[in-house]
Order: sequence, then C-alpha cells, then structure tokens
Amino acid sequence: MPGQKSIDTRYTQERELSWLRFNERVMDEAWDESVPLFERLKFAAIFTSNLDEFFMIRVGSIYDMTLIKQTHVDSKSGMTPAEQLRAIFKAVAPLYKQRDKLFSQLEARLRSCNICSLSIGELDTKERKQVERHFRDYILPVLSPQVVDAHHPFPHLPSKSLNIALALRRDGQTYFGLVPVPKALSPFLTLEERGVRYVMTEQIVLHYADALFESYEVLGKCVVSVTRNADISPEDEDCEVGDDFRQHMKKVLRKRSRLAPVRLEVQGEAPESLTEYLRVRLALTGEQVFRTRAPISMGYVYALEGRLPAESAAALCYPPYTPRWPAGLVRGEKIIPQVLRRDLLLYYPFHSMDPFLQMVREAANDPDVLSIKITIYRLASKAKLIEYLAAAAENGKDVTVLMELRARFDEQNNIAWAERLEDAGCTVLYGFEGVKVHSKICLITRRERTHIQYITQIGTGNYNEKTAKLYTDFCLVTANPAIGVDAATFFQNMSTSNLDGEYRQLLVAPHSLKPRLTALIDGEIEKARQGRDAGIFMKVNSVTDRALIDKLAEASQAGVDVTLNVRGICCLRPGVPGLTDRIRVFSVVGRFLEHPRVYVFGRGKDAKVYIGSADLMTRNTERRVELACPVLDEGVRRQIGHYMELLTGDNVKARVMGSDGCCFPIPRKGDAPLDAQQAMMEEAVREEPGAAVPAGPPQSAGRGFSFAEVLARLRRKK
Repeated sequence: MPGQKSIDTRYTQERELSWLRFNERVMDEAWDESVPLFERLKFAAIFTSNLDEFFMIRVGSIYDMTLIKQTHVDSKSGMTPAEQLRAIFKAVAPLYKQRDKLFSQLEARLRSCNICSLSIGELDTKERKQVERHFRDYILPVLSPQVVDAHHPFPHLPSKSLNIALALRRDGQTYFGLVPVPKALSPFLTLEERGVRYVMTEQIVLHYADALFESYEVLGKCVVSVTRNADISPEDEDCEVGDDFRQHMKKVLRKRSRLAPVRLEVQGEAPESLTEYLRVRLALTGEQVFRTRAPISMGYVYALEGRLPAESAAALCYPPYTPRWPAGLVRGEKIIPQVLRRDLLLYYPFHSMDPFLQMVREAANDPDVLSIKITIYRLASKAKLIEYLAAAAENGKDVTVLMELRARFDEQNNIAWAERLEDAGCTVLYGFEGVKVHSKICLITRRERTHIQYITQIGTGNYNEKTAKLYTDFCLVTANPAIGVDAATFFQNMSTSNLDGEYRQLLVAPHSLKPRLTALIDGEIEKARQGRDAGIFMKVNSVTDRALIDKLAEASQAGVDVTLNVRGICCLRPGVPGLTDRIRVFSVVGRFLEHPRVYVFGRGKDAKVYIGSADLMTRNTERRVELACPVLDEGVRRQIGHYMELLTGDNVKARVMGSDGCCFPIPRKGDAPLDAQQAMMEEAVREEPGAAVPAGPPQSAGRGFSFAEVLARLRRKK
C-alpha cells in the first residue's frame, strides 16, 4: 500500500510455520525409540490434537482476516492472510504423510505386544459375531442415516464430529449419504479374546453402513470430519446493553460449532467424486482436504491406556511419577506459619500442588484471615480449590474470585464453577470487555495483632489440579509486604476496572508489563555499551511480539548475550549475522509440557529475576491482564537458577534453533546424556523430606545461575 512502512523480515519468521515446526518436534518424540512404545502413541495423539486446535484457532483466525476488505500484512513474514494460508496448507500436507507412516509403524509394534487395532476383515467368526451383536444392540439404535436429495438439504456437520460419507446410486441418479457417528458412543469396542484387541467404532459403522441404505447401490464410502473455525472472540460479538455476560458466553458457545469450515479430513478409500462433492458443499479448496490412513480422532488412545494389563503398562508406559513434597517444607506443620518465615517455591509436577491447596484450606479456617482473593483462568473438572474457597466464604471470609469466562474451550467449565462460587457467597467478577484476565495470583490477607499481613502467591500456570501433574510450572508464595501491597492494589484496581494502575514491584499488563520489560532490556543494552557484563535469559512458551523481538535484536547488536528457552512459537530467528548473532534459542519437549515464564536481566547476584504468566506475544502484553513478580528471596533465586541451568544443559530432549528457524539436536561431543526433566524428577525424589537417598550421583548438581556457562554451553553444541 502507498506510504506503508516496509517490513523487515531479515531475522523473523511466520508465526504459524514456526508453530508447525514445534508440532513436528512433538511428533519427533513419537519417533524416538528411547521413549516407551505406548507413550510414543500418546505423542502421536498429542500431535493430532494440537493440529486440530491449530486449524480451529489459528487457521480459523487467518481465514477471518481474508474476509476483511482492508489488506493486512503480517509483521513477521510480510505475507497477506491468503499467502499465509497457502503456506500453511503446503506445510501441513507432508505432516499427514509422516504421521501415517509413524502410526503404521507404531501399530505394527503394538501388535507384537498383543495390543491390536483390528479391521472387520481380520476378525475371526467369534469376534465378528460379537461386533455384529454390539452394532445391533448398542450402535444401530442411535444412528441417524441421511440422504441428501430434493427434500433433504445438505446437513450441518459439527466441528470434529466423525461421519460416514457414502456415494449412492438409485434409478440412475447419484446421491450423497451420511451417517453421523454419535459422540456418546465409546470410541472403540474391546473384543473378548486375550490381550487388548479392539475395533474402532467408526470402522464398525463404516462396515455396516451399506445395510442402512438398502434401496441404494453404494458406490463408495469413507470416514470424514470437518474442522470449523472456533476462533470466537466474545469481545468482538454484539452484546446487548445490560445483557449478563455469563449468559452472553453461553450464546457464544452455542454458535461455536456452526462456524465456517477450514479443513476436511478423509480416512479410507473413497471415490474422487465423493470427496469433490464434500469439498464443494463445504466451500473448501483442494488444499484444505487432507487424506489420512491413521484415525482422524486419536483421543481414544487415553481410554485405551486404561485397558492395558499391568505388565503391559509397566513395559510400554513411563514409570509412574508422584509429585513430591518440596525440600525445606515441614510435613505435619501448617503451611501459613512456614511461608511467613520464608518464601516457598513449588515446581510442578516435580513438586505436588498440595502445599498450596493446604494453605488455602488453612486460610479458609484461620480466624485471623480476613480475605482471600484470586484470579482463575482454567480449572480441572474436579477442583479442591473451589471447595476450599467456598468453605472460606461460608466461614465468613471475604472471598473474591476474578473468573475469566473466556478461557478457550474451558468456558462451560468456568461458568459452572462461577455459579458454584456465587452460591457459596463468594464475590465473582467476570473480567473486562476486550481484555482477558490471564494472571495467576492469590492474595491472603491476615490480621496479626496490630497490623495486616499479606501472603501472595504468584504462578506461571493455572490452578488446575490435573494439569499440575502434566505441565511444568512455578508457584511462588511470599509474605514480602511490598509485594503484598501491590497485590492488594491489583485486586482493588480489578474490582474497579482500572487497568492503568501503578505498581512498585509487580509488572502488570496491559499497562506496565511491556514498557517495564522494554526498560529492563534497555538497561542491559546500556551496560553492554559501557563495556560492562550484560545478559538476558527468558523462558517462555511463545515469542511473537514484534516490538519485543526488535528490542531483543537491538540488544544483540549492542553486545548483549541473550538466551531464550522457547517451547513453541518463536518468530525471532537467532544467529543472523550482524542482527541476532548473540541470541541463542533452544526448546525442550519431553514427558511434561514446559510452561513456566521466567525473565532474567543481568548476571549473578545483581540479576533481576521475575516469574509470571505472560508469553512474549502481543495478545499477552497488550490485550490481557498478566502479572510478573520479582523473585527477591535469595534461596528461591538459587532454586530457579539451578532449574534453568539443568534445562540449558539438556542434551537429550533439547533442540537448538538455527538462523533459518529450524531446530536441530544438540551434539553431545562426549558429554554425558542429560534429560533435564528426568534429572528434576530424580532430584525431587532425593530431596523430599524423609525420603531415602538413592545410591549413585544425580544427573546434575546445582551450582547456581551462570549466564556465561549457559551461553558457552550453547555455543559449544551449535
């Protein structure tokens, strides 16, 4: 466009292509022979569900942008939305082929362990009779076969529902037939023979579909699924004045399943005419149609895991790991007095969430506690935290919960929890129009004789008791009065819709987080220009904010060593000569999902260390309420430094990003293998109060936080 500023893409890359490389890295875990066999199948399932959400959210979002008349150009790639979509579809097609090959190999290996997904044609007489009875008694009564003709229009296909599509002929005319596979059905039927032998439900319906259309000749049939745009932004929806926001969210959820198609998946041998018919009716391009030999939906894998015999689970799955009680915290003693003496750091899932939950339960029954205030984004379907907060309100405490109803795909769950809290007498706030509340903060206020005490908890992840066993996250609990005052101010501002509040200790988006991070980077730039030692370390999930990317590039050009541990998307390309050659980017994908956000500026004892909820994404820095908290306790700073050092030393699960945006394994060059997550599990077991110390040295010993070591290690292994 005339007068439009040119976009510098010399050290950036397109966001969605970066994400696809991350998901390919997830699939790499499914290829890894050192990973237990059934866990490899689970990684294939994670890859698949990740890709589903990618199409629903990211592809859906870009699709919406193509409908806007004004041309938009991506700030990292210089592409228009249409160009982005073409690049995405081109990159996704080979991933389907890789997954098909992977799934075929995994299925063959699992069969050798007597875990068999069978086709109808492979069943013996007894098994066929079992399948036939199951179809007749349990599946057939709930099926609703349909034929599209002059009197029956093409039906709506809900997003990600499984359907049997058929090409039919009668009296010389061709028709389209459809049999939706009800979601209420079990994903597979387990056969009665020894071992784990099963048939997928959609394959049973596919086999018997011919009988549902007796008066037609079946020309071809297959399993199909449509993925629809699910990127609804409630703040962009028309909302009547005075309409209750919770009721508005319920309306939005009902609309989600009817949004525009963005992908068609086809499993099985189907005539081209059938696929083409579906493509045209769904208004998709040929690039949006993907054929697969693997099951379209792989969520069944988790249910299958529960059917494994004990000996199979022991051989094919990760050894069970129970989150531990952290070192330095006395079991049997109340948590609140302990955190009043010194700060506490929990590192999920290596540490248990129980100490935090116990602290909230104590607060609910502590006569000196005046109030509990908390922000909630996602919760498990069963949450002790809600019961403790409800008990606190019933015990006369002032309980305020800022509940974000727009946590994507958890909206219905959050609505139910909000109603439960309101029934118990809690004050429930619902956030702000146009700004999601993504912060993770809990404030307990106590009256101690003549003064007020604050206990503040800051997290990098959600208060979700299920994912706390699957995601790595930090939970900091501090009685620091300065942080407590800021936390109290934060909740006052949230209750009065003041997003522009000022804080002395906390960095709070959307008002002050990004400017403060920028100022901290500028501080390291100034150090480097003065010839002083300067360094930046950040651990986040994604890096997409163009302004912060440019600021980090500026730091590199000024001589600042920058290390970024980025799990997923990273639009900054490191190692570009003269531009980002002092920046190193690495990621770790392993048994647990890496999720903490850590920001460190400077080195050694003078370093400023923060943990928080925000990634380096524009949505986090400008359109969400996010928090970052300084880590002031020296012991906790050493703990975090040690954990980051283990991650930077990982040479098993870590990958380093090259200047082209692709990631590659770290060559060991004689170094002993170090799987950081495994080392942290072993360390947590070893350090748990009262635990027996296992023989042999740990994988790594903590030596404190050293940027020089981190960068030297990365350079050696590049």
